[in-house]
Amino acid sequence: MSSAAYLAGLGTGASLIIAIGAQNAFVLRQGLQRRHVGLVVAICTLSDVTLILLGVAGMGLAVQQHVGLLQWLRYIGAIFLLGYGLLAAWRAWRGTSGLQPTGGDIDADRWRVALACLGFTLLNPHVYLDTVVLLGSVSTHYAGDAHWWFASGAASASVVWFTGLGYGARLLLPWFRSALAWRLLDAFVAVLMLVLASVLLGAFG
Repeated sequence: MSSAAYLAGLGTGASLIIAIGAQNAFVLRQGLQRRHVGLVVAICTLSDVTLILLGVAGMGLAVQQHVGLLQWLRYIGAIFLLGYGLLAAWRAWRGTSGLQPTGGDIDADRWRVALACLGFTLLNPHVYLDTVVLLGSVSTHYAGDAHWWFASGAASASVVWFTGLGYGARLLLPWFRSALAWRLLDAFVAVLMLVLASVLLGAFG
């Protein structure tokens, strides 16, 4: 085992994942509501691990060559974030969030949560630039099996972070017993989504 490569991957992966973003805000909110947390954590971690492995396997160059695809993802992702941001703003205005899930079909709710999670995970072109291109490029500094230990470290960072964020969110529940706290959270999410949508539209000039 190459401990140096593993730790480098762990640190690099953590630095890219922990930054506050739309995906993390979504995972936090689902964790607070205790709605399909295992599903959300699984989607986020499996997607990240898959993209990391693809990057280390050499797909980073292919992603860089398909600028058109990233441009399409840029616009689709911005529209997605804009829509979710407006929904969060509406929830903040109406005060319709809370600890208990809304009534209705549980299976349908599960599918809605899964699709939203996939949207936050895969419709952001920066996720490909970070996990596939950047991590894939850094891994080339390690020869032989060491670059796979680098990938293992980055993947471990993803698993630990999303699991901790999703299931650790319940530690914040004492602060979210009031409707005001949920309205403030939704207001924060709305501003974050709208800002990220704006940044995404201008990210590539």
